[in-house]
Amino acid sequence: MPTTPTTASSKSAAAPTGESRLALVRRARRIDRELAAAYPDARAELDFTTPLELLIATVLSAQTTDVRVNATTPAIFARYPDAAAYAAADPAEMEELFRPLGFFRAKTRSVIGLGQALVERFDGEVPARLEDLVTLPGVGRKTANVVLGNAFGIPGITVDTHFGRLARRFGWTTEQDPVKVEHEVGELVPKKDWTMLSHHLVWHGRRVCHARKPACGACPVARWCPSYGTGETDPVAAAKLVKPGPRG
Repeated sequence: MPTTPTTASSKSAAAPTGESRLALVRRARRIDRELAAAYPDARAELDFTTPLELLIATVLSAQTTDVRVNATTPAIFARYPDAAAYAAADPAEMEELFRPLGFFRAKTRSVIGLGQALVERFDGEVPARLEDLVTLPGVGRKTANVVLGNAFGIPGITVDTHFGRLARRFGWTTEQDPVKVEHEVGELVPKKDWTMLSHHLVWHGRRVCHARKPACGACPVARWCPSYGTGETDPVAAAKLVKPGPRG
């Protein structure tokens, strides 16, 4: 489970925007509340029914879209129902199943190794501790936090490209390193809200606050965003930039 710094210096450090620490915390929490209202259905956009399915789907989602993963995983989950099945998989057969996802050879190696590690070290079960998850092939801190937060209900901040971009645009951090972003943002909101905060920022980043053409004029948190004006501010033009997201 991710930890956050608790030193006095980190708690009292000046905000990136120059506002007081208290003002930054209040603004961050207000933005999260407004995004929660804007996206009441926010959740993981990968389909899964078990921790193992979510773990596999998240590993497979690298360098591809959730839509493509969701279209591919039903056949994968049916063919490999447990960790032992992944561990004993025929690489050529698995590569064919993974082919639509790109990087299928590397993903095959990772998933077979992942299955073997789960069988050999965790009795075939997905561990519910970050320090264990990150020892598995193909599993980094981001993937571990996705699994912890969404399969086990253990709060975690998932810093993907969307989360990092929005955290910087909101003035919550200036860091580029995902672990540093995770720690700094984790100090601004209660731990119990970390998983949903991740969903809120990812959903907003995919739908409104795009990397190249953010729809500032259609943004529900524009009044609290120090980066307002980075993108289109005309409401009509901005509305045309809004995307429905993977689930429409």
